[in-house]
Amino acid sequence: MSQPREIVPGATYLITRRVLRRHLLFRPDAAITQLLVYALAVSTRRYGIEVHALCAMSTHLHLVVTDANGVLPRFLQFFHRIVALGTKALRQWEGPVWDHEATSVVRLLTRAAVVEKIAYVLANPVAAGLVRHAGEWPGAKADVREIGRGVLRAARPTAYLDPENPQWPEEVTLLLALPPAIEPGSAEAFRGEVAAELERQEAQAHEEVLRRGLRFLGAAQVSKVSPYERATTFEELRGRNPTFAVGHQQGEAWRIACAAVRAFRASYRAALERWRAGVRSVVFPAGTWWMRTFHGVSVTAVLAQSTSLQCMTQCGEQDHTTVATPC
Repeated sequence: MSQPREIVPGATYLITRRVLRRHLLFRPDAAITQLLVYALAVSTRRYGIEVHALCAMSTHLHLVVTDANGVLPRFLQFFHRIVALGTKALRQWEGPVWDHEATSVVRLLTRAAVVEKIAYVLANPVAAGLVRHAGEWPGAKADVREIGRGVLRAARPTAYLDPENPQWPEEVTLLLALPPAIEPGSAEAFRGEVAAELERQEAQAHEEVLRRGLRFLGAAQVSKVSPYERATTFEELRGRNPTFAVGHQQGEAWRIACAAVRAFRASYRAALERWRAGVRSVVFPAGTWWMRTFHGVSVTAVLAQSTSLQCMTQCGEQDHTTVATPC
């Protein structure tokens, strides 16, 4: 049985979903980029999700988003379904598109974690040895300079989506929003922090490529590979799937966050046991999503900010390396 996940309005997440068996179905060409941007724009508008960063690699997708309304599971279900069906039509692909592993959803609890994970998303093509700099990646992506002010646009793809259906507009726009904790007046400073962290991660990737005696493939070659091939580089399978990230060397923040996750799970399990015993008046902890959505259970009122998030913002944020745990 999977662990219960706390879903609260206003939380910011790093989201990762992988293609089945590391096939290159999202090879960065114009058609797949159009589909991904269009599907993301429609899905985020439908569920009130704010996008801060994205990068579509050939074998997986990375997003950094804020779930303003506490409906993240609904958003992911809708978005991933549209992407899968559109990809099947574009690539004439039979069978599943997505890997059988669950979507990775990591809650970002500090400014340092948000900075690091946005940089991580943008640096992904460099870390994979595909291009020397993040801006050279030809697929769907955000540019660090556009966070909080950039707009991505896409026309409705001709594959799969019915032009007569009003839920699929002819053209859509996707705003790259600032994370909610960043005031507009400090946007430039925030972009500078992300740019510095991105530069650090790119330099680290360059050193690794040099150490291994390899070279960067380049955008032109990346765009020519067959989408039906599979990635052959080593990748550890079924490693940790962290619940949250707080930033490097932030031990107190980590302890507070871990305690909050454990307290939520303990409260949830206790309430679930009473529900299974027939006590329908039991109250589940704030952040309960599945039982509230599908069984209508009572849930403790959500504060303007969750307790764990308040604790995080009170802790120091000296470094940008994430410490995460599945608790």
